Amino acid sequence: MTSTALRSRAWKLLELVTTPLLPSDYLDLVGPLRAGADLRGRIEAVHPETEDAATVVIRPGRGWRGHRAGQYVRVGVDVDGVRLWRSYSITSPTDREDGRITITVKAVPDGKVSNHLVHRAAPGTLIRLDQPAGDFVLPPARPAKVLFLTAGSGITPVMGMLRDAGFDDVVMIHCAPRPQDVIFRDELRELAAAKNLRLTEVHTGTDGRLDLVRLDELVPDWAERETWACGPAGLLDAVEEHWTGHGVLGLLRTERFRPAVVATGDGGTVTFSATGRTVEADGATPLLEIGEEAGVLMPSGCRMGICFGCVTPLKAGAVRDLRTGAITEAEPGVLVQTCVSAAAGPCDIER
Repeated sequence: MTSTALRSRAWKLLELVTTPLLPSDYLDLVGPLRAGADLRGRIEAVHPETEDAATVVIRPGRGWRGHRAGQYVRVGVDVDGVRLWRSYSITSPTDREDGRITITVKAVPDGKVSNHLVHRAAPGTLIRLDQPAGDFVLPPARPAKVLFLTAGSGITPVMGMLRDAGFDDVVMIHCAPRPQDVIFRDELRELAAAKNLRLTEVHTGTDGRLDLVRLDELVPDWAERETWACGPAGLLDAVEEHWTGHGVLGLLRTERFRPAVVATGDGGTVTFSATGRTVEADGATPLLEIGEEAGVLMPSGCRMGICFGCVTPLKAGAVRDLRTGAITEAEPGVLVQTCVSAAAGPCDIER
């Protein structure tokens, strides 16, 4: 008998012994980060960055394939007995010697996962991981002249880029309400002091929002630079308009943490038929958020309409795509992305 056949027979015997569980279930208990297991990570440390932001150090399982600077990772975290998925930018360099990765999380009001990770996550906690994703990345050949334009937690993917490799000529403009709200402030200032970065901080609490007319003063050659911008929707809308108006949109790359809302409607009554819950919804709030607020267990991922981790059957009624205004009506087998869809009249979501 071949070794393959022997292993197969031994595995079947183990299945008989461990039923109703599988042998892999027991292996997961003793080796959750082992090769072949569902991809997990173990939180090894949580380092505060500001009063509402922290860097989480994660040891990924052996199935982790590595990331490119600027990418994000979906993490599955158990909060109050419910597994919730969120996406966070990876802030560690791609060649970190100990093999760990870091995500830097800013707690947002009513954010279940972000507040848990920033304020309550403990070393030793196991979380689920997906492989890294996203195309807000550096090209293989580093540009000669770079501009990073960020605000708030929009600095996180850019920090991964700064840590990954040196640049010949890099300028950063970062916006935050107060000096103490600047994530990675000490590290950024060290880079600036070492002449590895030209840094401008805009403290919006006292200076007001960044007026892009000031770019000519702050970065006279901004229109010649490859630019990466990440931050709130209002900033990115203004940046895209400014770059377009100067005919240099091709030099701009943007990363949005939420999709741009193009069209809204009147909303309606949303029924979550699997749980029997019914709520009134406006026409601008994604069904994903409506369900979560109602206590419905909703699958999610990037929350941007990219990964399709939130798709759910639409049993009845109609929904509106907030990015395009397109209406999807229920029919057998139709699925909708709840993170970018809102109620367009009464509708029934199979959750």
